[in-house]
Amino acid sequence: MALRNLFFMMFTAIAIAMVIAFVVAPRLKEQAEAPAPVTVAVATPEPAPSTGSRAAFIDQEDDGHFWTRADVSGTQVKFMVDTGASIVALTYFDAQRLGLKPEELDFDSEIRTAGGVTYGAPVTLESIRVGKVEIENVNAVILRTELEQSLLGMTFLGELHSYEVRQGQMIIRQ
Repeated sequence: MALRNLFFMMFTAIAIAMVIAFVVAPRLKEQAEAPAPVTVAVATPEPAPSTGSRAAFIDQEDDGHFWTRADVSGTQVKFMVDTGASIVALTYFDAQRLGLKPEELDFDSEIRTAGGVTYGAPVTLESIRVGKVEIENVNAVILRTELEQSLLGMTFLGELHSYEVRQGQMIIRQ
């Protein structure tokens, strides 16, 4: 009886080994050699190349504000990003550096600020570029003495595809 059980176990083991060798192993080999599936559709649509394809990152400084150097028609200007400013505002000095000749302009546009009413001279800037993001024909105002720092306001920011703040960085997209 023991010999019969031993024979039956050996026969079963050989049968299992043959099934593995001739059925399971070739299928595993086919799966291993098969190329990885290719994704042909994306669950969420990618933005069109013209929208959101250019981005710039502006770091938050120790004072809590976002500061950036921007190319304004070929001249570097340091701006504080100000989402509360309805227009890009330039200091008198930055306007002089840009060749806008503020001494020849009329400062007759009323500007309402947190500090009260002041007057500025409206101008149109050929372009403002921050990193790869560039906006052309930006409305701005030059202030005489009331402004210590040029402000990158909504006449620039409002032309962007989006802007957001994440982990101490402002991300602007065009």
